[in-house]
Amino acid sequence: MTTLMGYADKISVAPGDTIAFKVSCAGAPRYRAEIVRVLSPEAGPDAPEFRKETVDTPANRDYAAREQALLPGSFAVVPAHAAITTLESFSIQAMIWPTLPGRGRQAILGTWSETHGTGFGLMLDAKGALELRLGQGGGRVTVLTGGVPLIQRRWYFVAASFDRATGTARLHQELVADKTMTQAPAVAVEKPAAGFSAGPGPLLFAAWHRGEAAGRVLTGGHFNGKIDQPRLCNRALSRDALWSLTADTNPAGLVTSIVASWDFSRDIETEIIRDTSPNRLDGATVNLPARAMTGSNWDGSEMNWRKAPAQYGAIHFHDDDIADAGWETDFTFAVPAGLKSGCYAAWLTSGDARFQIAFFVRPAKGAATADIVYLASSATYTVYCNNVGRFRSVMTEVTQGRLTVMDAVDILLLEHPEMGFSTYDRHSDGSGICYSSRLRPATNIRPTGRLWNYCCDMLIVDWLDRSGLKFDVVTDDDLHQEGLDLIRPYRVLVTGSHPEYASLAMLDALDGWVRRGGRLMYLGGNGFYWRIAYHPTREGIIEVRRSEDGTRAWDAEVGEYYHSFSGEYGGLWRRQNRAPQALAGVGFISQGFDWSSSYRRTEAAGDPRAAFIFAGVEGEMLGDYGLLQGGAAGIEIDCTDHALGTPPHALVVARSENHSNTYELVNEEVRVAHGMTDGVQNPQIRADMVFFEAPNGGAVFSTGSIAYAGSLGHNGFDNAIAKLTWNVLRRFADPKPFVIPDS
Repeated sequence: MTTLMGYADKISVAPGDTIAFKVSCAGAPRYRAEIVRVLSPEAGPDAPEFRKETVDTPANRDYAAREQALLPGSFAVVPAHAAITTLESFSIQAMIWPTLPGRGRQAILGTWSETHGTGFGLMLDAKGALELRLGQGGGRVTVLTGGVPLIQRRWYFVAASFDRATGTARLHQELVADKTMTQAPAVAVEKPAAGFSAGPGPLLFAAWHRGEAAGRVLTGGHFNGKIDQPRLCNRALSRDALWSLTADTNPAGLVTSIVASWDFSRDIETEIIRDTSPNRLDGATVNLPARAMTGSNWDGSEMNWRKAPAQYGAIHFHDDDIADAGWETDFTFAVPAGLKSGCYAAWLTSGDARFQIAFFVRPAKGAATADIVYLASSATYTVYCNNVGRFRSVMTEVTQGRLTVMDAVDILLLEHPEMGFSTYDRHSDGSGICYSSRLRPATNIRPTGRLWNYCCDMLIVDWLDRSGLKFDVVTDDDLHQEGLDLIRPYRVLVTGSHPEYASLAMLDALDGWVRRGGRLMYLGGNGFYWRIAYHPTREGIIEVRRSEDGTRAWDAEVGEYYHSFSGEYGGLWRRQNRAPQALAGVGFISQGFDWSSSYRRTEAAGDPRAAFIFAGVEGEMLGDYGLLQGGAAGIEIDCTDHALGTPPHALVVARSENHSNTYELVNEEVRVAHGMTDGVQNPQIRADMVFFEAPNGGAVFSTGSIAYAGSLGHNGFDNAIAKLTWNVLRRFADPKPFVIPDS
């Protein structure tokens, strides 16, 4: 069986740029790669034909196969230093909050090498009890265990020491008092020990050392949980002395004993860990463990880590974190001058195995080639990257009313969980995944999979390409980085089916562009919903904090609602005075996955202001057909709400009806004793098709439905939905200004 997967170093490139592809192919000697322009999705026999065009490039050829490893598991590393490698006696300590004690041995802190049996390591044993290992190599290992398993999700003070003069090793374990009134006996044990060899390797947090390859530290024994206030001293200290080092200031008598005093509350936005001792034994995190986490001293008085950083000194490590696969490049593609802006992919095949790596070609900076631009939802794609919940959730088939359909690439994710999952999933310890990266293979960002996000958006790209009008393509990543300047040259901006995730820079750019006369075509549902933060220095990594409200897959821990990358409050844009209605006129109201309904024209459809929308479009009912559950209005739907920002002059020109009882109100709309919460009982559950004029000649057209994209290509694009949407596109492309009506 051949296993084929890969990813690229970029998602958006312009003529003159070079994109690098990293590929792993096991079970075959060679694979073939072709660069293609993707014009539509492979959506089955009921869909328009699948269209792609091969790009003429030297990159299209066979390549020698090689397997490249994925190395999940977060940790922090401090490079080898004489202050550590020359230690003869020591004390190590930390506050820890274990989340999977008893799930195998897990390293907390030390220089322990599992391969060579050298160094020292404070860890949890296989049963979840505290353990100290001292190794001299050659199988000479001393193991000291506390014998009492730790309670999960409770703070503990843990420490160990070794005194070479007396040949004694000690271990300390104490539950830290908290509001739960949990009690557990303190553990204090000692044992004779022959000593240890520190070795030349680095000091690690949340993992042990097992070697190096291609300049990367290889690790194992990954700890699941939080680590806070770690310390390392050059002599064996008493329990009271060890406790005193957890204070805000170090006791004067112990200053010369301190080798390192790491403070994880410093430089939270970065991947640096700071040592505040004179030795400055700074280190770095690997695979993005979660930062801005509440520490052992968090008292609940402050929810914003920027205002009380000292209480957010914990880092939450996971054995399944992955930020960057770190693979070597197998081939590159130099984007030629004149290559048309659009959606592209590296098409990989080896025997029956296939894999696609999606990317986008934008125009050169400041060189728009059309009046229309399509905004690819690269942020949403990244956030959903490798959504395994679709297959694992017990509710998927219940809510969809059918069996889950999978293909070979879907199965690849289940067979290789080391790819890492999406922010819709949970870590192995049950905590929500708040970081997602595109620097790893993605099984669901491709034109040949489930009709969701990228694949669904290609239905819109197909329709747009058939309009006969020229258009450019840019991405969310581009918009975040360049803001208003990126889209300023364009008259019309078309979204995908589900632009759910947006940064502040993205929203500001879109809002400013519409206010300056831009014409926005929002052809989706549940858009502009969650706030995200991009990594401050590394492209392609996004953070989501699912705080307090919203339809969400998991809840952030109390006190952990602010993004570590930016310090911004996470969660719904609606809760931050930026509801989607203020931009698009509509906002998320419900979701259901059994079947999609259709729209009915409203009285407002007869308003002369909306006449251009329905020119040549017959019938009162619109979109009672489509690839996405049989209709144009469904899956995730939006409605108007003047209290949340829908302009008073907005026209609701069509409205969906007859949704099933699987469509329920979103969490943020449910009140005490609300009663009617499903689509059968509540008329609020509907998709509103909206048009309104904006300042300076601009306008907005919104469909409020993810399923809308699936109706565009019905009957070979000869249908009312495709026609009315083309009507809007052509009128929006016309420079004639729109005028906001008098109130």
